[in-house]
Amino acid sequence: MNPAMKAHLRIVMAQLNFMVGDIAGNADRIAAAAQRARDELAADCIVFPELALTGYPPEDLLLRPAFVEQALAALQGLSRRVEGIDVLLGLPFREGRDLYNAVCLLRGGRVAARYDKHLLPNYSVFDEKRYFTAGHRPLVVEIRGVPVGVTICEDVWQPEPVAAAVAAGARLIVNINASPYHIDKGREREEVVARRVRECGVPMLYINLVGGQDELVFDGESFAMAADGRLTHRAAALTEALVAVDVDYDAGKREAVLHSGDVVEPASREAEIYGAIVLGTRDYVEKNRFPGVVLGLSGGIDSALTLAIAVDAIGAARVEAVMMPSRYTSAMSLEDAASECAALGVAHHVIGIEPPFQAFLDTLAAEFAGAPFDTTEENIQARCRGIVLMAISNKQRKMVLTTGNKSELAVGYATLYGDMAGGFAPIKDVPKTLVYRLARYRNSLRPVIPERVLQRPPSAELAPDQKDEDTLPPYEVLDPVLELYIEQDRSPAEIVAAGFDRETVQRVVTMVNRNEYKRRQAPPGVRITRRAFGRDRRYPITSGFRETV
Repeated sequence: MNPAMKAHLRIVMAQLNFMVGDIAGNADRIAAAAQRARDELAADCIVFPELALTGYPPEDLLLRPAFVEQALAALQGLSRRVEGIDVLLGLPFREGRDLYNAVCLLRGGRVAARYDKHLLPNYSVFDEKRYFTAGHRPLVVEIRGVPVGVTICEDVWQPEPVAAAVAAGARLIVNINASPYHIDKGREREEVVARRVRECGVPMLYINLVGGQDELVFDGESFAMAADGRLTHRAAALTEALVAVDVDYDAGKREAVLHSGDVVEPASREAEIYGAIVLGTRDYVEKNRFPGVVLGLSGGIDSALTLAIAVDAIGAARVEAVMMPSRYTSAMSLEDAASECAALGVAHHVIGIEPPFQAFLDTLAAEFAGAPFDTTEENIQARCRGIVLMAISNKQRKMVLTTGNKSELAVGYATLYGDMAGGFAPIKDVPKTLVYRLARYRNSLRPVIPERVLQRPPSAELAPDQKDEDTLPPYEVLDPVLELYIEQDRSPAEIVAAGFDRETVQRVVTMVNRNEYKRRQAPPGVRITRRAFGRDRRYPITSGFRETV
């Protein structure tokens, strides 16, 4: 066989963390990574994630002409900064009146080729049809003698775009992505890509973004897959990486073969979820330039887990915890909160709310005359605590972390302008039963949450001997009902048919539906499930629709 018919390509998958809107900073990171891939890894080509130059998702920044103009100007600058290596780079590209979600090949100081995303997702957290025009032509470029087809994210979830690239001569597919995390998403991606490579008989590189952006976390886990569906490379999740993949191509056989490399094994489910929340929290604090965070510590499981997440995200020195006891706070809660702070090395302050609480009761005595104690007085306590935390936030410029979980937010078991007051909610999308599992996982690394916090019945401690189950079904019942109704869109009748009590189901569904107004006023938080409150689930606040069993 003529040796000229054989080729070798080293291509680097750049799994990096970019910031939405920081075009100049992103361009610098792209140039530095390309230079490192060229000089240290001896790469022929480096591939960056979807919309890497602008960050993802840029949302309505894409409607600002200056934003797109800056991206295109940065592209031209980059083409002159990254010579000596081919660069495949994602960015928004305007042509006439149309805006495309594109990938450009930078070669020899110029834009040598461009591919426009074919399939524009418009479901879940995606709104790409709001901004982009769909492309329709495949792109195959020769890199070091290897015919490489280029696709973007959603294009691999259906057969046609990959098939079109292969029909145009591609023998290796490169797919760039900004695929957000939810539980089990990594497995789903690999199953989809395995179907595509087996259908078309070509290997594929899947390059994914990593990092937090508002509610979304991008977990990376970039990988390379042989034509038979075998993984040859997998990058670690939730961390940046430059992964070199070697490809041999035999033009006579029209076959590209991937060399074997490192395949990092996925972490346990709890480790993966916990890591995603830590990354999302860290990037929200860092990218928004907060010097630190403050949170209310109650002695309960939710605030204990949130404290551990905060410390793991930004370090104990930048975290402040405040215990705000009232007349109903137990000594056990005070002891456990202090123990958590000591274990994590966090500055801990006790600021009692009894004086302001009593002052409000005195102020409102005439208005409340003859009315029994109820949730009104409970909420006043929560709002006293919210005022304390927000005052510390204003004075010290620290962001308040709220500590509520998904179960509570779903049914409205939270106080507006009280425990809901804050800038970010790390466990907003974590059901209560999962809170306990994550707490035990964190303790498996190093015990920081007292065992009795894990064992005692959950309570808001806003009334004498109060327990969550006084108001809510047991979380072991509530959470499965919420998952069926919120994440799987099951009807109340279907949930009852699945084995749940009719009255309980109707009660839970009613609570979920009547508390949309609270959820709209909640701070953002890390998305870990298939359907989180916020970007995923968009229901009207004012609605006459009712579902009954």
